[in-house]
Amino acid sequence: MKPYPINLVSIVIPVYNEEASLPELLRRTTAACEQLNRPYEIVLIDDGSRDSSADLLQEAAQAPGSHIVAIILNRNYGQHAAIMAGFEQCQGDLVITLDADLQNPPEEIPRLVEEAAKGYDVVGSVRQKRQDSALRRWPSKLINLAVQRSTGVAMSDYGCMLRAYRASIVKAMLACRERSTFIPILANSFARHTTEIHVAHAEREHGESKYDFVRLINLMFDLVTCMTTSPLRLLSFIGGGMAVAGFAFAVLLVLLRLIFGAAWAGHGTFVLFAVLFMFTGVQLVGMGLLGEYLGRMYNDVRARPRFFIERIVRSDAPRVQLSTSSSSLESIQP
Repeated sequence: MKPYPINLVSIVIPVYNEEASLPELLRRTTAACEQLNRPYEIVLIDDGSRDSSADLLQEAAQAPGSHIVAIILNRNYGQHAAIMAGFEQCQGDLVITLDADLQNPPEEIPRLVEEAAKGYDVVGSVRQKRQDSALRRWPSKLINLAVQRSTGVAMSDYGCMLRAYRASIVKAMLACRERSTFIPILANSFARHTTEIHVAHAEREHGESKYDFVRLINLMFDLVTCMTTSPLRLLSFIGGGMAVAGFAFAVLLVLLRLIFGAAWAGHGTFVLFAVLFMFTGVQLVGMGLLGEYLGRMYNDVRARPRFFIERIVRSDAPRVQLSTSSSSLESIQP
């Protein structure tokens, strides 16, 4: 593993209804980047915010000599789609993603750059002493475990977006055509050398988390179905096992019927319902899982853009790079 030269660092931050935390985010992120002693840019993507976040981003990007690039999406597409929009516009040799809620301190950015300079393709982060509620921590642990088992990529904290990616990894991710992407896993599928560092974690001071329990469960389905077909194979094993168990149970029922008579279990009525509900439940789970894959295939076949960029605001010469996965209306230069 050879050292990786880093001439420009890009910080990519998705923003959704974060007007209260944006001034502090911009101040702290800029201060952290000034410590790098390297050229840098801070790319912020407004993901269809309903507050004044977009206006604040444009104002910051239009300031003379600003290092900020504001990308305004026409509506909300989700965190990972917004990050992909930032990837298309960033120019750095190293790209660092960061959440806008300040739970992961921007002050950790120099450590990520230092670690990536050693030659790693991807540098992940593990949150220490998480300040989230148990309703957030436990589903997150289940998601991490499910991802590790299904993909075979052993990283500790897929939910932490404070990560560094080499430019070649970002380019490879942009070349992918699937509509639903989970960036940390997608990046690891292209990376040869990966590592993790421990980072601090703070309480959320402004606003509320955009991921409730239901969205975390939906995220788990997206993670598993977007990166592997192992659940389908597992479903086949479960079906075969249940067929064997059903046959053995049928034999057992016949033997019990002969030994104890018909009255031992309500003449078999309750046992029949129990077996029926069990098999019906498994069938519905299997159909739902197949539906997830079919729905994903349907979305990919339609090939609609992941996002639509309404405008790009930067203080230097505009550079609009469009691909088959996005569109843009305008680029604004102050």
